[in-house]
Amino acid sequence: MAIITISRGTFSGGKALAERLAERLGYPCLSREEVVSYAAKEFGIAKEDLAAAFSEPPPFWEQVPGKRIAYLKCVTAAILQSAEGGNLIYHGHAGHFLLRGISRVLRVRVVADMEFRTKAAMERLRINRDAAIAHIERIDNERRKWSRFLYGIEWGDPSLYDVVVNLERLSIEGACETLIRITALPEFNLTRASEKGLQDLTLSSLVWAALARNELTKKLAVKISSDGGRVTVEGSVGSQKVADAIPEIVRQVEGVREIRCEVGVGSDWYW
Repeated sequence: MAIITISRGTFSGGKALAERLAERLGYPCLSREEVVSYAAKEFGIAKEDLAAAFSEPPPFWEQVPGKRIAYLKCVTAAILQSAEGGNLIYHGHAGHFLLRGISRVLRVRVVADMEFRTKAAMERLRINRDAAIAHIERIDNERRKWSRFLYGIEWGDPSLYDVVVNLERLSIEGACETLIRITALPEFNLTRASEKGLQDLTLSSLVWAALARNELTKKLAVKISSDGGRVTVEGSVGSQKVADAIPEIVRQVEGVREIRCEVGVGSDWYW
């Protein structure tokens, strides 16, 4: 049993694989689009803002992730809250980034050659070949910029994944059979350590979501971690008013037992 993230390049067949795999395993299945809608409703943040943080590369003048990171953490919280018994299939392009640190996450990359993707785009979007290729290349380029800016890594790097599936050569059923067998391996079994990792990431993400909803703290560039209900916030903020607001907001998040707020005021305070 596991959480499975399927990173699907545009028109590579990942959506079909995710839905069939969920049917076979009996797991809930969420797309990037669905989880953004859920997070927007759950945390009271505009869907357009969440979607932009999730997919658009940053403008050249944006040097600190700030609000973008907070919104992505809201999406992380929404993904984790949707898991049933710790089981879930998420398909998009960033699940393996958002759920880093959870050992029982099976990270799958679905690929196909450009001809396969182009034909799928032409059929789905009802556009000509040149327009389909341009659309795919634009989306791929945006995702590369996105992952470089926020994580300093290449989205397509195969070392970021446990399995790379080529649906040009392997059928949906064949891919499902392979992934089902992998999830049964001991590496993806629920353990105390993996359960704690899941709980800690969920709580820290919920804290991020609470801060992102508040006008004073929605643009924070801080580090938030959780350890068994003990939440630590580290970094620097622009005013004492913001620094004082952080523990008050964090304290209201269900599951927080203790707060350690190591936040300084001013750009000369480092962490």
